[in-house]
Amino acid sequence: MDRRKALKNMGLAMGYTVATPTLIGLMQSCKGEPVMEWTPDYFSKEEGSVLTKLVDIILPKTDTPSASEVQVNIFIDKFINEVADKEQQEFTKMSMDRFLEKATKAAGKEKAEDLSVEELEKTLASTLKITKEDEVRNMEAITTYNEAIAKGQKALLDDEVASHAFANNLRGLTIMGYKTSEYVGEEVLAYLPVPGEYVGCGDLQELTGGKAWSL
Repeated sequence: MDRRKALKNMGLAMGYTVATPTLIGLMQSCKGEPVMEWTPDYFSKEEGSVLTKLVDIILPKTDTPSASEVQVNIFIDKFINEVADKEQQEFTKMSMDRFLEKATKAAGKEKAEDLSVEELEKTLASTLKITKEDEVRNMEAITTYNEAIAKGQKALLDDEVASHAFANNLRGLTIMGYKTSEYVGEEVLAYLPVPGEYVGCGDLQELTGGKAWSL
């Protein structure tokens, strides 16, 4: 996997990769030396352990650090705890539970924390591998579910849809957290400290070598 190329191509395609004061503050609070012992704010300690494995599956260590080495796992925990509203938090909890139930069942394990990286990677890959048509149906089902919850109504969501929602959201948050980390912002993406030269109209290839600008 060419991570530099993947991050460059990702650019600003993800609508929520906007540098808001809240997100910048979260990433600044995650800076520092690698955390050996981490107690999550929102997730349980066991869920945090699984989360760390998952973000490193999505962005493993190559010529650049893995996701957890730039504390993306901590960022996601803080994002869910401090930025997400109650409905989003509950949806994250529900969908993560469904995903982990699927993974433990497939691996024949009783506890999610006992899942190996290989077992989690297998479930993550199979969960994310769906057709465009299924993705549209999933989004419609999730929208209907969230609308019902917002109205205080009882709602059900298929296990596969919920599992895919978790995996897909986790992938997006992992990329967002990685791109907005200090290391990636300065060492992987095109970085220009403020104040810098202003070029009103210029070719990205000439200006940055094709790299997306650091947020």
